[in-house]
Amino acid sequence: MAKKSAIEKNKRKIKLVAAFASKRASLKALAKDESLSLEERFQARLKLAELPRDSSRTRIKNRCEVTGRPRGYYRKMKMSRIALRELGSQGMIPGLVKSSW
Repeated sequence: MAKKSAIEKNKRKIKLVAAFASKRASLKALAKDESLSLEERFQARLKLAELPRDSSRTRIKNRCEVTGRPRGYYRKMKMSRIALRELGSQGMIPGLVKSSW
């Protein structure tokens, strides 16, 4: 099990990303717009830099839904390899069969 503080910090980041998503997207669009003057685009970049760092989508870490483990994460299942193997062995995941030969 991962540290509770790390899991909670990641949850706060997810909420912050959702709160600033529209503002961040509009500022990025202004900054990339070639029809605007250089000064207007630069002002949009400055406003973008003033937003909280954790409101960026890239700051979110993929974590296992079961254990909170940050490594060995399967996106399709939203869990770590260890949790996937344990639940698969118990028969809790439909269609997953532990191989043996």
